[in-house]
Amino acid sequence: LRGAIVNVSSRAAEIGGGGEWVHYAATKGALNTLTTGLAREVALEGIRVNAVAAGLIETELHAAAGKPDRAARMAPGIPMGRAGLPEEVAQSVAWLVSPSAGYVTAAIVAVAGGR
Repeated sequence: LRGAIVNVSSRAAEIGGGGEWVHYAATKGALNTLTTGLAREVALEGIRVNAVAAGLIETELHAAAGKPDRAARMAPGIPMGRAGLPEEVAQSVAWLVSPSAGYVTAAIVAVAGGR
C-alpha cells in the first residue's frame, strides 16, 4: 500500500476557541491526535497521514454561525494582517499529497498567517 491522508483541522485546536467555539476546537484537537497516532500506525505500510490546521479563513462558516463580519473583524489580530483564502488551504493540502512531501508524516501544518 501507498498513499496519503490529509485531515483538515484548525488552529482552534491549539488556541482553544474560548468564548466562541470551544466545542469546535475540541473536535479539531481530537482530529490532531488521530492524525499523529494513525500516521505512526500506518507509516510502514507507505501511508502518510498529515493535517492542515487552518486559521481564520474567508468562508461562509462565519455567516452560518451568525457572524458574517468575523473574518474582517479578527484580521487585524493576525500577524499577516488578513484572513486566509480557501485556495491557500487547498494548496497546502495539494503539497501534502504530492511526492514533494514524500517524507512528511504526522505533521500538523499551520496555514494561519502566523496566528
